[in-house]
Amino acid sequence: MKVIFAVLALTVAALADNPPPSYQQPSTYQEPSYGPAQYNFDWNVKDDYSGNNYGQQEERNGDKTSGSYYVNLPDGRLQKVTYTVDGYGGYQAEVTYEGEATYAETKPYQPAAPAPAPGYQSY
Repeated sequence: MKVIFAVLALTVAALADNPPPSYQQPSTYQEPSYGPAQYNFDWNVKDDYSGNNYGQQEERNGDKTSGSYYVNLPDGRLQKVTYTVDGYGGYQAEVTYEGEATYAETKPYQPAAPAPAPGYQSY
């Protein structure tokens, strides 16, 4: 009887020393607060060597977004798009073009010279 009691006491002591692992959220956790979106940005690329000229500007306050972007077209014109977006009217854009379209002169077609006929020699 004493042996059973001693084994039981040792088992209880061993189990009490190592409690099962548990996880709970840290006490410093706070629910994130989400407010209305608000931002403003602007960027441009203008490289005279390559002819690249494009950019964008946008501003948002809550559900209302407005902005514009522009790009040089291959025909030499500048295309500008001004837009607004809201929760009711959706996406509304106005597209304008600056400059006159110019096209390079086309040269008349000339077919390539035919390949020379193969020559065979015997040594």
